[in-house]
Amino acid sequence: MMIENKIINVKKNSIADELDIGVGDILLSVNNRLIEDVIDYKYMISDNHIELKVKKNNGDLYEYEVEKEIDEDLGMDFENPLMDKIKTCTNKCVFCFIDQLPRNLRSSLYIKDDDTRLSFLSGNYLTLTNLKEKDIDKIIRYGLSPLKVSVHTTNPDLRFEMLKNKKAKNIMELLNKFKGSSIEIDTQIVLCKNLNDGKELQKTIDDLRGLQPNIRSVAVVPVGLTKFRKGLPKLYGFDKISSSRVIDLIENYNKIYKDEINTNFVFLSDEFYINAGREIPTNEYYEKYQQIENGVGMTRLFNWEISQELNKNFKNKVNGEYHIITGELAYDNMKKIANKIQNKYPKIKLEVHKIINNFFGHSITVSGLLTGVDIINQLKGKLENKNLIIPNNMIKFNEDVFLDDVRIRDVERELKSRVIVSKVEGKNFMKLILGGTYE
Repeated sequence: MMIENKIINVKKNSIADELDIGVGDILLSVNNRLIEDVIDYKYMISDNHIELKVKKNNGDLYEYEVEKEIDEDLGMDFENPLMDKIKTCTNKCVFCFIDQLPRNLRSSLYIKDDDTRLSFLSGNYLTLTNLKEKDIDKIIRYGLSPLKVSVHTTNPDLRFEMLKNKKAKNIMELLNKFKGSSIEIDTQIVLCKNLNDGKELQKTIDDLRGLQPNIRSVAVVPVGLTKFRKGLPKLYGFDKISSSRVIDLIENYNKIYKDEINTNFVFLSDEFYINAGREIPTNEYYEKYQQIENGVGMTRLFNWEISQELNKNFKNKVNGEYHIITGELAYDNMKKIANKIQNKYPKIKLEVHKIINNFFGHSITVSGLLTGVDIINQLKGKLENKNLIIPNNMIKFNEDVFLDDVRIRDVERELKSRVIVSKVEGKNFMKLILGGTYE
């Protein structure tokens, strides 16, 4: 069944706007070809001469000839951004975070996607277990790069054990299909203690190194374990000692890789360094921050951005009181940042509040998995008429709702405070603090 490409937004002064294409119209074809998905669409509209067939809101059919710049967008947004059904995950990963969610959260949280198009468009990681030969051909033909792939292990039997999918065994065969192409791949390893660490981790890194430069980088992140694991396989997280062992192993590898291929190649998420009580590597170490969405270098980048802003002198009067909400993992770092800002601007009062994750369990320490109910329960009655700053990774993209469906306005009502959402980006954070006080 073909999915209709219904238009829900037309950008002002765009090509679509000039053609009088409107909201509710349906794009039927480009260059007399039906559109399979958003990748086909983006590829087909990249020429400087294209033909469009559109079904108007009133049922009339219109054909348009368009002359435009190569790669110039038409300015239309569609009801279904993928222009096709999402490819859902057929794996049953032993560490899957979605399987560790309680009931009655918002429905979108329970969707397991494993879609190549989302990897290209949104940076989602995929396992390649539902990839067909035609999908590989399309990735290479259209140059869908960089691709984000969850590898976890290159040992076929172990990968089957971890993903519970027979198709998971051929990961190296699939990755080899991109060898010699222009496709760059950022890979991910969710590390589970006593399962895919140690010698298995070494084998995985060695195998992926053999596919460089197509494999651009490897991110290693510790498994996240909530308290909702009843009936799921027993897994173990990383403590101070085991985190240190992982760091030592990766640092030894990167000393070799830096000489051989002029890149560190393997990058650890910030959690390992913080859990081990080790210094986060330098800004230069993270190179292009190509694994930032995995929490790799996020702390260092934020600190560097704050330092850049503190080197500037703001002309406006800087004063006010702000309360910063964060999780356990970032708490000590945010306190140091708050002290640095106050040292330069003594009239600013900053207080950092550590929220314990009672909702998912105390082993979950990242701010992005904090809930509205924990914020309310732990701060109620303490911050009336105050400015509260939260990072935007706590809430759903482009919305004001936390993971537990509590909205920002609910937090403001219960705490009798004003909530300010900051990007996890130093410049935006500093601008919010230096830009005014609570009214």
